[in-house]
Amino acid sequence: MEILNSVSFGSMGFNRNRRNKLMKAGSQPQRIGWKLTRTCCEYSPDTSRKRQAEYEQQPQNVDLPELQPKNKKKPFPVPIKKMLQDSRRDKRLAQMRIEKPLEAPKNGLLVPELVPVAYEVLDNWKVLTRGLSQLLNVVTVYGCRKCPQVHVGPVGHQIQDCYGSGSQRRNSHHSWARGSINDVLIPIESYHLFDPFGRRVKHETRFDYDRIPAIVELCIQAGVNLPQYPSRRRTSPVRMIGKKVISRGEFVDEPKPHRSEDCVSLLAELDTFSNQQGQSQSPSNVKELADSTLKAYLSVRRGVEQLMSKYTVKACGYCSEVHVGPWGHNVKLCGAFKHQWRDGKHGWQDAVIDEVIPPNYVWHVPDPSGPPPRSSLRSFYGKAPAVVELCVQAGAAIPDEYRPMMRTDIVIPDYEEARRAA
Repeated sequence: MEILNSVSFGSMGFNRNRRNKLMKAGSQPQRIGWKLTRTCCEYSPDTSRKRQAEYEQQPQNVDLPELQPKNKKKPFPVPIKKMLQDSRRDKRLAQMRIEKPLEAPKNGLLVPELVPVAYEVLDNWKVLTRGLSQLLNVVTVYGCRKCPQVHVGPVGHQIQDCYGSGSQRRNSHHSWARGSINDVLIPIESYHLFDPFGRRVKHETRFDYDRIPAIVELCIQAGVNLPQYPSRRRTSPVRMIGKKVISRGEFVDEPKPHRSEDCVSLLAELDTFSNQQGQSQSPSNVKELADSTLKAYLSVRRGVEQLMSKYTVKACGYCSEVHVGPWGHNVKLCGAFKHQWRDGKHGWQDAVIDEVIPPNYVWHVPDPSGPPPRSSLRSFYGKAPAVVELCVQAGAAIPDEYRPMMRTDIVIPDYEEARRAA
């Protein structure tokens, strides 16, 4: 008894026997063949690739940045497999007493093409710190007293995501206080070294070295000459066999650090601690100042990323300490995860751009004059770096690279509308 005779249809239809099953029809067992008819729609690989390319060029939304857990080490920016391969190659060369091939700036010499970039980064850094100190008189910034959360807006947000001390008693609500430029642009400092290939900074000698912004120290090592912070400029390269330095060039005495009025005036331009709120005058043209500040911020990030592609910057894998130089210092001040096992020493690894210039993401407020963000609608809000959010609220245009994360194409509904839709 024939049970099923199917006819395939469509552009790519075909039949295939799936299984045979015995069934009783009356008193005689009958073998019934189950057949599958598959209908496929038209598919064009070129169309799919074109749509994927358009989405990658202009993504609609991107995921918000995740919080790095404090009980784990940061991931390595360089794959471990590549690090092991380089280590084995250096070890083989050291066993054969062959010098490690070093190129500038790994051998202590400057890269001439990056010297103008270093000067440009330093100039934009001055514009950035000066502009933020003036914009803080126009746009209000709040910081939580119990956690590192920051909010840019006239009123602190009502999103319940505080994990500081006593957050359970406050139902995870933040305890807002008036913020400063250090809440918007997190200060990352580093030891200034006259010779990065010289003596390491030890725990006992840490007070003999000045602490300056890590961006300024990177620019100095890349070729910027500041009389207040001298740096050694080599004419002969550094020679190494394995991890041992066999030649540092001619011996040069380190100049004694001097703290004159020039150093104080220079730090007032370069350091964020000297540009606190209330010390700068209110700007006359807020929109123009916001545009120039945002442009300086983007230029600093691009320039620092270009410098870090050549010059070595180390960061601790457990805390926020950064050191500019071929290897890290030996100061025992790490109090992060499992610091007792390391005797307070830092776990150095290659740094990334977000460790030298932390973006410090904050919630994006589409309408500063409207109601503050609330927890029930947090899935509709986007995020942006604090500097970008501050400049945007001051009147600057939103950069294209931050539009997907800020979710500018999403309309935030009312609370009742969102509750009924859910």
